[in-house]
Amino acid sequence: MRAARLVAAEPGRTRQVPPTCHVVVVGGGVAGISAAVVLAERGARVTLLEAADTLGGRLGAWQHRMPDGTEQVIEHGFHAFFRHYYTWRAVLRRADPLLSFLRPVGSYPVIARRWPDEDLTGLPAMPPLSLLALFARSPSLRWRDVLGANRALGIELLGYHPERTPAALDAMPAADFLDRVNLPRRARTMLFEAFARSFFCDPQSLSSAELVTMFHFFFLGNPEGLAFDAPDTDYLRCIWRPLDAYLRRNGASVRTSASVLAVRPGPAHRWRVQLDGEELLAGHLVLALDPAGLRALLDRSPLLRQAAPRLADQVDALAVAEPYAVSRLWLDRDVSPHRAVFSAVTAEATLDSITCYHRLEAPSRAWAAANSGAVLELHSYACTAPDPEQAAVRMRAELDELWPETRAARVRHQVTRYEAAAPAFPPDGAARRPGVHTDALGIRVAGDFVTLPFCAGLMERAAMSGVLAANEILAEEGAAAEPIDGVPQRGLLAGLTPFTRPPKARRSRR
Repeated sequence: MRAARLVAAEPGRTRQVPPTCHVVVVGGGVAGISAAVVLAERGARVTLLEAADTLGGRLGAWQHRMPDGTEQVIEHGFHAFFRHYYTWRAVLRRADPLLSFLRPVGSYPVIARRWPDEDLTGLPAMPPLSLLALFARSPSLRWRDVLGANRALGIELLGYHPERTPAALDAMPAADFLDRVNLPRRARTMLFEAFARSFFCDPQSLSSAELVTMFHFFFLGNPEGLAFDAPDTDYLRCIWRPLDAYLRRNGASVRTSASVLAVRPGPAHRWRVQLDGEELLAGHLVLALDPAGLRALLDRSPLLRQAAPRLADQVDALAVAEPYAVSRLWLDRDVSPHRAVFSAVTAEATLDSITCYHRLEAPSRAWAAANSGAVLELHSYACTAPDPEQAAVRMRAELDELWPETRAARVRHQVTRYEAAAPAFPPDGAARRPGVHTDALGIRVAGDFVTLPFCAGLMERAAMSGVLAANEILAEEGAAAEPIDGVPQRGLLAGLTPFTRPPKARRSRR
């Protein structure tokens, strides 16, 4: 299987935009940076505005001083850089052409108290070999289980289609879909529920269409196999400072701690962007904010709401996922040598993953070596704890049950973040999400919640939305599109049987 060319490079067409092209990008996360990089390279006058004092959004990182005076960099949580993130990796190559800061993570098990670990790495990338290998290797899923599964929904799972999958499955919660597929509890828990929660949603509040789409994107349609890399140092050092420098070398103005107060129409089909004590005038805006930030901006911009009523309705309908909690622990001793760098956790009330940062990145490795300790990150993707303190306590208790050697460890320092900023993909929500194109001339939306014409997820969805927003601007200015590669856009069984809408979803009794 090979990557698919989704957007052609348009040879022979000019690459550069006129010098009068001014673009304001609001939001300096993955989506905003991706748009800004492409546009700045093409000669646009780019102004990138980020309200926080660092770039990165939910991939952001910032300096933190330990009680012992040691400087560490902490983040919103571990992110996997999958090898089929073609768009995001292309952006990262602007700052590091060889991606020399990425290292293979190796095996990453799914762990639970009740059952032995499951390792999904090393499966063939080519379907149906990937599926056959999973059946052959997984202790949770056997051929007799497959024969007893719901055939119609099994075909839906293997038959992703970009138009028909949302039409057939968007109204059904993922938890109900998994109920109806009728897989054994072990297979459901170890293989599918852990996968579903990694999108920052409880399966009951996640659309089945999104689950099937992501199953295709990450597993069945993934030309690179289910393997990922991670940076060998902190994100600030290897991603955001280099991309900031790259943008500036290409003439972009990068401004942090720059909150946009309001947006309103300006003269000659341009837009006024109001900052504290300053106003910018631009022909193009890329709004690359998270759902809550985008809604807040529209609430402060009544004239923008009036000019873009469809966008306003779509933004009002956006849902934010349950809070996520991330607890970084600096411990006075190491964990067992056989523990993986990254472990997905399933069937716990709070804890969803454990990352051994001292086996992953240089700054944490140096601290652990100097203090004979360990640096762990505990992550709850859809946290039910009411506050960060209780989230940290619950995750630590669950860690001690899963990894008993941590019970005797003393915490030398701890930092916990608790934030509701990730998008939700609730049942019956696909038709109401905004796309890149809006009903306001000159305004585009980018982010990992945006409906795209192509199959993508998480960081790759964010990066692809940013490049698609840039491509709309390039087309309007007469320049060639930035090429985009992606996964094949049809599932293994998409053409073998017509999709039929499943029976009306019932609510889970769990």
